Amino acid sequence: MPVLLHLRVTVPPDRTDDVVELLGRSPGTAHLAVLPGASVAPPGDLVMADVARESADALVDELRRLGVARDGGITMEAVDAAVSTAAERAEERAPGDGADAVVWEQVVRTTDADSALSASYLAFLTIATLLCAVAIVNDSAVLLIGAMVLGPEFAPLAGLALAVVHRRPSLARQAGTSLAVGFGLAIALTTLAALAGRALGWFGTEVLTAERAETGFITAPDRWSVVVAVLAGVAGVLSLTSAKSGALVGVFISVTTVPAAADMAVALALGGGTEFGRAATQLAVNVAGILAAALATLALQRAVWRRVPHVLPRMTAAAPAPDGPAPR
Repeated sequence: MPVLLHLRVTVPPDRTDDVVELLGRSPGTAHLAVLPGASVAPPGDLVMADVARESADALVDELRRLGVARDGGITMEAVDAAVSTAAERAEERAPGDGADAVVWEQVVRTTDADSALSASYLAFLTIATLLCAVAIVNDSAVLLIGAMVLGPEFAPLAGLALAVVHRRPSLARQAGTSLAVGFGLAIALTTLAALAGRALGWFGTEVLTAERAETGFITAPDRWSVVVAVLAGVAGVLSLTSAKSGALVGVFISVTTVPAAADMAVALALGGGTEFGRAATQLAVNVAGILAAALATLALQRAVWRRVPHVLPRMTAAAPAPDGPAPR
């Protein structure tokens, strides 16, 4: 089954011929259509194409160099199924493999949106931390796993790594703010909830000394914590950039970040200074491990994908000034 992306390009009329030529001579273009004057805002022509995923990144780069992103617009969406001989031929001609191809502009835009400091992000992170606190008090692995599924913190972690690899300081600031504010708020609210539970007599300081067979690993950082964090970071990035990995893989990469934050809150509420220190260490180890692995994976993908022979000459004749740096 061909792995295609549908490109919808709003083009100023003076550049329609260049865009059509660019798409037409790309070996990965399967279907191409032009609707003159179809765009109202911004005014211009509408060019639509189904292209092999492995050709999309180079095409978007060239469209940006033609100033289309500045004066028109480029949208991308995955094609779920394409029953077409032309699509199969395009997939065969395009260099590389569609499942492994990285469309950097798509990755950057997705990560930027997912790492924003929004109400839903704060709500999910706080709820996940509260659930982890309940799991710690009751020593429940099932609740812990459920909380890790809810944790949305991998998006800003990936955003930080992506910002470093592609030199996007605005994305780094946004992702760093989301992490700091998100974890700060989640820990504060979970601490208040734990204080309320203690005041109601639901649990006491015995939680700090209890033998927790299912959740005790949260406050036992060791070399395996580093290994797990690194593997989680690699898996999370691959889920973000790959066409075949399930979209939900990223949300399982809480590992022990959210649980450690919850344990910090419980320790604050119960006066466990030692417990708080171990949980904070676990959180730091996991965040650092995930970030390092994400950085290495993204840098490797970028280097490898640049070596793929994109048989697509640049459009240089009569091209307007670039509309900004491309993400590659």
